Amino acid sequence: MPSQLTRAGLWLLLICMLLAVPHGLSFSQQEILVFLTINVLVVTSYRLLALTGEWSLGHVVIMGVGAYASALASKELGIAVPVAMITGALTAALVAFGLSYPLFRMKGFYFLIGSFAAGEIIRLLWKRFRDPFGGPKGIKKIEPMPDFDIVIWRFDFFEPVSYYYFCLVVVGLSLWIMWRIEKSPLGLTFHAIHWQDKLAESAGINVRAYKTLAFVIASGFSGLAGALLAHYIGTINPNSFDLEQMVFVLTWTIVGGTATFFGPILGCAALVILNEIVLREFGFEQGRPLIYGFVLILSVLFLPRGLEGLLQDFTGALRGRGRQGSRQ
Repeated sequence: MPSQLTRAGLWLLLICMLLAVPHGLSFSQQEILVFLTINVLVVTSYRLLALTGEWSLGHVVIMGVGAYASALASKELGIAVPVAMITGALTAALVAFGLSYPLFRMKGFYFLIGSFAAGEIIRLLWKRFRDPFGGPKGIKKIEPMPDFDIVIWRFDFFEPVSYYYFCLVVVGLSLWIMWRIEKSPLGLTFHAIHWQDKLAESAGINVRAYKTLAFVIASGFSGLAGALLAHYIGTINPNSFDLEQMVFVLTWTIVGGTATFFGPILGCAALVILNEIVLREFGFEQGRPLIYGFVLILSVLFLPRGLEGLLQDFTGALRGRGRQGSRQ
C-alpha cells in the first residue's frame, strides 16, 4: 500500500511539473516544448514497432502521411481539425497496412532497406504531384486548431502554451494506450516474436500477422504526431519528413534505449534539449548531425543499454542504500 501511494504521489508530481513547466520558459522555448512533446509520441510509437525486432527507415515518412492527410482533410474537404487529425492517423495506419505485404516478406536488414525505399517512393509522389500535395513546396496555410474556452483557461492555439496542453493530453492518452498494449498479451507476443520468432511460429503464432499489427498501430500513432505538427506549424513539405529526420528518431531511440517503455523518451528529451538549448545557444546548430553522430558512437561504446541503463543503475543504488539503512 505505501509503495502504491508513493507511486501515485510521483505521478501527481510529474503531472504538476508538466503543467507548470511552460510558464517558466520564453516563447521560443515554449515552442520547443511543443515539438518535444510531439517527438515523444513519434519515438514511442517507433519503439512499438521495434518490439517485434524490426527497425524501419520509413517511420517519419508515415508520420508525414498523417500530416498530409490531416492537412488535406481540413483544408480541401472542410473537415473539423480534431476529426481531420484522427483521419490522418487512420490514413497512416491504412498506408502501413498496404505496405506491410511487400515489406514483411523481408526481415532484418532487408526490411530496413525496403522501408527506406517505400518511404522515398511516397516522398517522390508528394514532390511529383502539385495537386493535391503541393509539389516540392508542400501545403501551406493549413487550418489551425480552433480556439475554445473552458472554465479556467482560454485555449488560443496560436499560443504555444495552449497547444502544448492540447498535445500533452493527446500524447499522454496515446502513451497510456501504447503502455497498455505492451503490458497486454499482445505486447508479450510482440516480445516473443522479437527474441524467438521461430519458436513463436512453431507455437502457432502468425508472426507476419503480428508484425503487421505492430506496424499498423505504430504508424497510426506516428500519423497522429504528424497531424499535430501540421496543424501547429501551418505548413508541410516533403523535406520535413526526409532521411535526416529519420536518423534523428533512430538516434533518440538508441541513445535512450529500448528495453523499457521510457527509454526512447529519455533519449528524445535529452537530445532535443542538447540541440535546442546547448547547440543553438553556442551557435552549433548546423553541426547537429555531427554532434548526434558523435553522441550515438559514444552511446554504443559506453552506454550499450542507453540512458535507461544509467537510470536503472541509479535507482538500483538508491534502493540498495535504502535497504542497508533499514537493516541498520
